[in-house]
Amino acid sequence: MKKVTNYVMAVLCVGSLAFSTGAFMKVNASPAVTAEAPGQPVDLTYAAEKALPAVVHIKYVQNSKVKTVDVQSDPFGGFFDPFGFFGNPGGQGGTRKQQVQTPKREATGSGVIISSDGYIVTNNHVVEGADELTVTLNDNREYSARIIGTDKTTDLALIKVDGKNLPTLPIANSDNVKVGEWVIAVGNPFGLNNTVTAGIISAKARSLGANGVESFIQTDAAINAGNSGGALVNTQGELVGINAMLYSQTGSYSGYGFAIPTSIMNKVVDDLKKYGSVQRVMLSIQGSDVLNYINAQKENGKDVNLGTNEGVYIAKVDEDGNGAAAGLKEGDVITKVDGKKVTKMAELQESLNGKRPGDKMSITYLRNKKETTKTITLKNAQGNTSVIKSADLDVLGGTFRPVTESQKNQLSIKYGVEVMKVNSGALKDAGISRGFIIQRINDSNITSLDDLQKAVKSASTSKDPVLYIQGVWPTGKKAYFAVPLQKD
Repeated sequence: MKKVTNYVMAVLCVGSLAFSTGAFMKVNASPAVTAEAPGQPVDLTYAAEKALPAVVHIKYVQNSKVKTVDVQSDPFGGFFDPFGFFGNPGGQGGTRKQQVQTPKREATGSGVIISSDGYIVTNNHVVEGADELTVTLNDNREYSARIIGTDKTTDLALIKVDGKNLPTLPIANSDNVKVGEWVIAVGNPFGLNNTVTAGIISAKARSLGANGVESFIQTDAAINAGNSGGALVNTQGELVGINAMLYSQTGSYSGYGFAIPTSIMNKVVDDLKKYGSVQRVMLSIQGSDVLNYINAQKENGKDVNLGTNEGVYIAKVDEDGNGAAAGLKEGDVITKVDGKKVTKMAELQESLNGKRPGDKMSITYLRNKKETTKTITLKNAQGNTSVIKSADLDVLGGTFRPVTESQKNQLSIKYGVEVMKVNSGALKDAGISRGFIIQRINDSNITSLDDLQKAVKSASTSKDPVLYIQGVWPTGKKAYFAVPLQKD
């Protein structure tokens, strides 16, 4: 859970393992979508009939593992000395490495089939860290799934099952949904598979501070634990969002749910399919909604007139980013992107999410109440317009294995990954050869091949695509290397 205010919590809607399932009444489909007279009840049976077959149950399993963790050193063998009578107040005598066995974890979530050959969209938090993913369809067909790609910044993930002619859900443009429009949420809350709840669109472009990029659709259709990754569907039976979280003081539904709009989802899915990672641009600015800035100034006794009460107020501009290239400065207010009105930060993030490095974008902003429009060519976090692909261990040009117990005893180390062979690649270029033991990369301990893979993937898509490697040679001599993942 992530705290949003002092009183209300935003809860990621991944569920615990289902222990039982209930019986469900069959929903009869309407033969056609008919326009309802104003003030009349809306028939949602058609939307439910279209959505249910394409929304799946996802079972997550993370196997038990041995991990090395930092624990407080305790020279008294577990004796607690809170007052420091024995020179160890509160047990704060430093840290030491200790191996622990993590428990097996199981959880459930939901997903939406978007292509008949088995591509499924869900939330990143539903699949992150999974060793096994099992997908069950509405008709009880069961498949093992593999992860195609994930994006923590938007909390989206793309997984794949080996199936054919699977039921799909048509995708609508979420920009066209209207506040007050009826929708249904379809998923598997609390292990209650194939559940449909109904409500309306309560608001658009909500920002909760939960993800790096967010412009949530808010709905009062009930969303609970296990609904994560499920579908938010309009009355025409079209996908308009991926259910992601709920707003709650208790952890259960209390009237507010949030979905990631398809306008964000489409770009993320396309990039994950093509490149394995999301091709993202950023303005490299810091700021807030204009209204929030004005209200904050009022609380400090200052009256502010920016010439508008809508838009994004700029508090800081990085000198080498896209914002600086557009001429933005502290105190400016962004009011439009590509001619489209921008009223708050969430809308700006949504517009940027649809862009790739090399795309052009016009930015309209106010400075001293005077309007200016600039067009720029957008760059990625690494400062160029190249495609950034998520690298794997092949880029290192080596083979690896976890250190043996004999090596741990001989070198007085607790963990590490040994370089078994070096071919042409980043390791050879950096001067790392066979026998070197990698213990740390970019401030993360490397205890397994999985840790090594994660470190390479993370660095390859970062602003600074370099591995800062610490380790030890078989002689016991420690060494430090900087290993660039991109060649000049």
